[in-house]
Amino acid sequence: MRASDADRERVVERLRDAVAEGRIDMEEFEERLEAAYTSRTYAELEPLTRDLPAVAGAGAADRPMAPAASPDSPWPARIGGTATSSSAVAVMSGFQRKGRWTVPGRFNAVAFWGGGELDLRDADFAAREVVITCVAVMGGIEITVPPGVEVDVRGIGIMGAFDQGKALENRPEPGAPRVIVNGLAFWGGVAVKVKPPKGAKGAKGEKGPKRLDGGAVRKEL
Repeated sequence: MRASDADRERVVERLRDAVAEGRIDMEEFEERLEAAYTSRTYAELEPLTRDLPAVAGAGAADRPMAPAASPDSPWPARIGGTATSSSAVAVMSGFQRKGRWTVPGRFNAVAFWGGGELDLRDADFAAREVVITCVAVMGGIEITVPPGVEVDVRGIGIMGAFDQGKALENRPEPGAPRVIVNGLAFWGGVAVKVKPPKGAKGAKGEKGPKRLDGGAVRKEL
């Protein structure tokens, strides 16, 4: 039987929960995630969650359920609503999206001989999964996400780089959104970082914003 997109997403959702539960590590999660998205049949999908506890409704009520967001979790209140911005363009200039704003399901960012900053730490999300497509040509784009958000970086660098640093080590929290970053960096760079919101407990002081012109990005990356 051929698997549908919905079937693949159900498997991916279970894998996210398994990471949050500590049942699989990030390296294994990445391997299974790639296998899930490339699977075409149920026979290819089934082994990816075979060794994980069944969820409610799967005919095994006596087995543990995947955890939902806790009652005091901030994530349910931050998912949903109308996007406030769907794109940003910097041509020999810069752009910023930070503070309280709503990230759309799909956001396009372009930096040509310039730089941009997308700060999602205090943002809301129009959907549980958002896709940010970045095009950096002799320029740079920096994306900052808060702890707990799942990050999936798929961009291509040509004489440039998609720098995810330790973003993939960010352990997803139940109910948190997923951010997919893709696109192209040509003689430029896209950097994805994880930082706690300003004022949060344990957050360190931050320096002023860095220049994100083409020269600075090439030096850093």
